[in-house]
Amino acid sequence: MDDVEGPAFQRARRPEHRELRRQEILDAAEALLAEMPADEISLRELGRRLGVSKTHVVRYFESREGVFLGLLARLRLAWLDALADEWPEPPCEPDQVMRAWADSLAARPVLCQLWSLLPSVLERNVSADTVRMYKLVDLGHRTRLAKLVRDRVPALSADAALTLTEYAVVSLVGLWPFSNPTPTVVEATADPRLAGSRVDFATMYGEILQTTLTGLLTRA
Repeated sequence: MDDVEGPAFQRARRPEHRELRRQEILDAAEALLAEMPADEISLRELGRRLGVSKTHVVRYFESREGVFLGLLARLRLAWLDALADEWPEPPCEPDQVMRAWADSLAARPVLCQLWSLLPSVLERNVSADTVRMYKLVDLGHRTRLAKLVRDRVPALSADAALTLTEYAVVSLVGLWPFSNPTPTVVEATADPRLAGSRVDFATMYGEILQTTLTGLLTRA
């Protein structure tokens, strides 16, 4: 199967068909990430899921990491689109907004997994052009997120709100792996003496966001 492409995946010639193929590849990657860790997913595995060759996937994404970057951007956009319904409407308490932020991400483990891999995995084995394009999309998404925060926390300046989104990403990258440990770590921390080392993502992330917001408001 790795060397044969089915009729549904004949090479796209028109831009709209090419975009459709890209979305189908991203759909397959998202489905696989719900079943296994990102480090177990290869281009060959993606091709196998789609019934095409690895070469077919490379026509649309330069590498496995390129696929994941595209999926990260797509999932983050979907998250932003949903925030208007998931976050409290103004006027509201700032801490309430930060808790809603943490809860909404905790409900999206595939998004969090990919986001946590951004510096260590996803930004490697891709071209400078791909990284540049991703970062421009990321900046647009974070600018939109900052505005959503400012709508609910008007005391926060535009610059401070964007800084908050930067700190939030760095915090997620560090926290997500700790809150989703390997089976060995789970077994080890079953020891009652290590109960304090267990990390709940939503709880701690909410506390990090609240503390960061308080600091930015005080500094202003």
